[in-house]
Amino acid sequence: MPEPVRGRLGLGAANLGNLHRAMSDEDAVALLDAAWGAGVRTFDTAPHYGLGLSESRLGAYLRDKPRAEFTVTTKVGRLLRPDPTWTGGLDEDNDFVVPADLRREWDVTAAGLRRSLEESLQRLGLDRVDAVYLHDPERYDLARSLGEGLAGLVALRDGGLVAEVGVASMDSRALAAFARIGGIDRLMVASRYTLADQSAADEVLPSCAEHGVRVVVAAVFGSGLLATDHPGEGDLFDYRPVPGPLLRRVRRIAAVCRDHGVPLPVAALHFPLRHAGIDAVVAGAADAAQVRANADAMDVRVPPELWERLRHEGLVR
Repeated sequence: MPEPVRGRLGLGAANLGNLHRAMSDEDAVALLDAAWGAGVRTFDTAPHYGLGLSESRLGAYLRDKPRAEFTVTTKVGRLLRPDPTWTGGLDEDNDFVVPADLRREWDVTAAGLRRSLEESLQRLGLDRVDAVYLHDPERYDLARSLGEGLAGLVALRDGGLVAEVGVASMDSRALAAFARIGGIDRLMVASRYTLADQSAADEVLPSCAEHGVRVVVAAVFGSGLLATDHPGEGDLFDYRPVPGPLLRRVRRIAAVCRDHGVPLPVAALHFPLRHAGIDAVVAGAADAAQVRANADAMDVRVPPELWERLRHEGLVR
């Protein structure tokens, strides 16, 4: 099969919202400069990321770029509203180092989704985005999201406010349910088709193939576990400390990668794209150097023998 190319790599912009650590405006611009210079033209963000900070920083950077040259996706379902109870703390309960002066309010009604999109466009400074995803519907009310939320998404698309609609989630049950019910164009599968976790292969990917739903895989590094050649106990998986059995398995995957001369992060980026049903990967980055490394990784030829050995050892499906 053809080797992946840079054009199938998108930048996940959660770090621009101060995920886990504060990032200066200057470092945010340097990160985006590195992405643009490396040929990355697809950017994914969300109101959830830093209570709007990610969208604002991304929009400010893209303001002087030709609109036809880049793609932006964002998410709907959470509205940002002033928090009258705020006493000066940070949004650390949600892993973002930003003032918690706003709170997230779930709203999957058609009117709520439209407001969410309109407010995102204001923060981004754009007149349109290329697609919106209903964000984490299982964390609110999956049944209501499958009904009212899906209807609201379709209304955005049919009303000409956005070209494509979909769902972004880490929950395979929710993703499979939306793939089966129909009406959406794409899924963003976060953390569930990676070297560390391939559970989306059970129902999600087959359902997408059956119903003609496009797939983008996000969080290919599993929140950091697959972002280093030597995974350790301090690394995160799904934004939390990595369980021992998973760490041992990923360390074995890393050792096999080293035997074949392939860094673990390179293999992590390439792995999802070996599946015929996956269009692209979206990867976050902590700084400009990591952005450039991710882009360069897309040019690496990974030997087929690596995948065969991982399968032979039962380390991947």
